[in-house]
Amino acid sequence: MGVLWYVLVAAALVVYVVLDGFDLGVGALYLLFARNDAERAALRASIGPVWDANEVWLIAGGGTLYFAFPALYAVGFSGFYLPLMLVLWLLILRALGLELRHHLDDPLVGRACDVVFAWSSALLALVFGVAIGNVVRGVPLEEDGYFFVAFWTDGRAGGPRPGVLDWYTLLTGLLGLTALAVHGAAWLSLRMEEPLAARARAWATRGSGLLVVLTLVGAPTSLLVRPNLTSHFASAAWGGILPLGVAASLVALFVNLRARRDRAAFLSSAAYLVTMLGTAAFAVYPVLLHATTDASRSLTVAEALAPALSLRIGLVWWTIALLAALGYFVHLYRAFSGRIAVAPPKSGDKSADKRSEESLIAAAIVPTPAATAKDHSG
Repeated sequence: MGVLWYVLVAAALVVYVVLDGFDLGVGALYLLFARNDAERAALRASIGPVWDANEVWLIAGGGTLYFAFPALYAVGFSGFYLPLMLVLWLLILRALGLELRHHLDDPLVGRACDVVFAWSSALLALVFGVAIGNVVRGVPLEEDGYFFVAFWTDGRAGGPRPGVLDWYTLLTGLLGLTALAVHGAAWLSLRMEEPLAARARAWATRGSGLLVVLTLVGAPTSLLVRPNLTSHFASAAWGGILPLGVAASLVALFVNLRARRDRAAFLSSAAYLVTMLGTAAFAVYPVLLHATTDASRSLTVAEALAPALSLRIGLVWWTIALLAALGYFVHLYRAFSGRIAVAPPKSGDKSADKRSEESLIAAAIVPTPAATAKDHSG
């Protein structure tokens, strides 16, 4: 049961990263990619119907973690209290940046919302990467099984008491930000009409080059920070398919972007996220929290697992909830499919910008002729 629930928690979090990752990536690119108000409205329309639904998987992952591994939930949420408050505020600010602009008809408010949305999205992507770095590196667990991590100490990843931010976690944060920005650009290439789709492909291609470099740098530095990270691969060699999947997905991403196969490029980007996170989850197993103070204090799956009866009963309800969520998401993404064309707002009409964005979202429900034709959608 421990392995099953470990996989279920990891799967829920991976699905969250793949789905909410592209709209975080769109937000991170928002001010850099869009050149005018009409293009910014198109970018918002591309994620408008789905961004809040995507966050359901973050709640699902946290709820599953709380149910299956209550000890990890208690230890992790107390130790990472300050970073988690930062994540909460960034989620709130991102939502306000997207939604508040529709309730206040003021150009200054609109510009402020744009800045808040873009920066909160980029910082969330960075923070999620930093969080993965902290899990891989380890935390200073005390004898009582709890810990507290300051935001930063001396910047070194080694030592018994590192901070949340050090050179290694900042590297994983930059990797996370780059990966989600590329994922967001791949989404825009799939959802935008030309010429925005071509510009998105160019951004995704440039970002992919940086992503390859960061991925190649991240592997040896992870072993430097935690030398025994490959021990699970030695005992279960089949796990080697995951890092091979990382390499294959990067190659496929480049090939599909150059061939202008937008759907295949987006799926390749999603495959990179799945295999990259899967590699990390496989490498750290069965340790949930590695203790930098003393390895014997590390929290394992067996130690954090809930009682067996609770897990068996919970699996029934978890399966029912999963099927309902999958049905909803299939309907949601089928309903809001198709490409979005940029339509400049009418001049002299104060509410034209808002109407233009609403028409873009409505147009996304029915694919445009260019989307239904045999074009670059792959």
